Amino acid sequence: MFNEYDVIVVGAGHAGCEAAAAAANMGSRTLLVTMNMQTIAQMSCNPAMGGIAKGQIVKEIDALGGLSGIVTNRSMIQFRMLNRSKGPAMWSPRAQSDRMLFAQTWRELLEQTPNLDFYQDIVSELIIKNGVVNGIVTGLGHEIRSKAVVLTNGTFLNGVIHIGEKNFGGGRVAEKSSTGITEQLVSEGFESDRLKTGTPPRIDGRSLDYSKMEEQKGDDEISGFSFAEKPSLLPQNQRSCWITYTSQAVHDILKEGFDSSPMFQGRIQGTGPRYCPSIEDKINRFSDRERHQLFVEPEGWNTVEIYVNGFSTSLSENVQYQALRLVPGFEKCKMFRPGYAIEYDYFPPTQLNFTLETKGIENLFFAGQINGTTGYEEAACQGLIAGINAHRKVSQQSPLVLKRSEAYIGVLIDDLINKGTDEPYRMFTSRAEYRTLLRQDNADIRLTSIGHQLGLASDDRIRALEKKINEVENIKLTLNNTTIEPEEINNYLESAHSSPLQLRQKASQVILRPGINMTGLLNNTKTLSQNLAGFSADAIEQAEIQIKYDTYIQKEKELVEKMSHLEELAIPDSFNYEKINSLSTEARQKFIKIRPATLGQASRISGVNPSDIQILMVFMGR
Repeated sequence: MFNEYDVIVVGAGHAGCEAAAAAANMGSRTLLVTMNMQTIAQMSCNPAMGGIAKGQIVKEIDALGGLSGIVTNRSMIQFRMLNRSKGPAMWSPRAQSDRMLFAQTWRELLEQTPNLDFYQDIVSELIIKNGVVNGIVTGLGHEIRSKAVVLTNGTFLNGVIHIGEKNFGGGRVAEKSSTGITEQLVSEGFESDRLKTGTPPRIDGRSLDYSKMEEQKGDDEISGFSFAEKPSLLPQNQRSCWITYTSQAVHDILKEGFDSSPMFQGRIQGTGPRYCPSIEDKINRFSDRERHQLFVEPEGWNTVEIYVNGFSTSLSENVQYQALRLVPGFEKCKMFRPGYAIEYDYFPPTQLNFTLETKGIENLFFAGQINGTTGYEEAACQGLIAGINAHRKVSQQSPLVLKRSEAYIGVLIDDLINKGTDEPYRMFTSRAEYRTLLRQDNADIRLTSIGHQLGLASDDRIRALEKKINEVENIKLTLNNTTIEPEEINNYLESAHSSPLQLRQKASQVILRPGINMTGLLNNTKTLSQNLAGFSADAIEQAEIQIKYDTYIQKEKELVEKMSHLEELAIPDSFNYEKINSLSTEARQKFIKIRPATLGQASRISGVNPSDIQILMVFMGR
């Protein structure tokens, strides 16, 4: 019934979809196995993509040739560029998505992918022989052989759902959990643990009074997430989100449910996400806060279902309902389904190589929440890297490993492998030491050539990138050669609270001023406007950023250069750390467990001090 595959991907969430698409598009015979073909690319929690640091990840996925950016562009109902008032290193695109259209678009793209097959069944066991994975065994008893397997099980491994005093097995509400894989891998020597996440109740939008809430509209400019395909959404057609707040009365009702709370009564053992706590956790930890912000988010174009962002909870249905009806605008709300918490198995990611292949079993890759991360974007980028490396491993090609200085994806994987995580890992801009280099606007410049070499980014993409780079250089040259007269620009400068020009000045000098931007210059200087006519808006923005922030960009490049020498000093895998008595006990234990490949990696391991690296350098020199 089944042919042998090059790559089998288990699970069709965000990680699984990217992994399957990458492996198949690169030429591997790929099978995507999912428990339910109707929930491919399901947005299990909030109907949104992107956000702070997460938006950068989606654009990096797109630049490499992944599909999340295109899917988001085609399914968004609102777009916002967050942190626009700050520097470009902080700009982060975010889209509100149509939940059903998002999943439908993903499935359509996957079904159009050559080399990709689908099968609906549970995976209960891996076929492992002599430390190498050779395929899977399904719930129906089918043995399906492959050269590599990518596990993207999400929250399904021994998942348990909690609502008040009720708890039952499940990977998502109304979907059963998966058993067998954790137990098998533990018997093979893997370490596993438990994490928790949660979701808020869904509400009938027809029962809400939006006049009591603050409207949050989308941006007038919709740049989107894909460098290859612009979004078709028009600014005037966007769906609004809304903001409302809890109150002390809401908190008092919620506190009444604490006696039956699975979190406070110890029935949930797994650690929850620190940066996305449940509403009961928020009012317990921040008892001095009189209110908490709630985002009221529509789930699509043609549905009345509403996602109450900020009200994640595992309290009983009745407590959830009574508390919500005290929120402004929710006085007559009708609940579609209650919020819940879910506990699930994960495998601490220090058990992986940088390729996301496991150290314990050859050709077995992990991606997504199985590695302890949270969020669609974090899962999707891991799926992309795992799919790429699974293909390259079975094709006997060199692996793809992105550096911390090359991508947020590189930061994420480096953090997971060197530091591990005992709580759901979420990406932030603060995790990246080179965030001025890792901006959302230049993801294509950083990564598309890599994607093209892999065979994921098309020839059209590389031609578009080359055109953009040439345009940027020509724009910078034009700005350096165009002189601005005081009389044509001073009114604009004064309106921007910038001192007027006394003498003519190069446009490249004027743009360096705080509060001055290219839009203002083009609208107020006829010569510059004429000289830059015909250049794309993306190239003009890119040139402006490169000129404005050149000093900061160069400083970060110098830091990268300084650190690169440590990355080039390889540590043999056979290196004996036991013989170095002068190492701290923690450093020795971490080195033996993680087996760092370079001194740079060793220096980033949690608990390792600079003195440990110096000692290591001395012994390596010997």
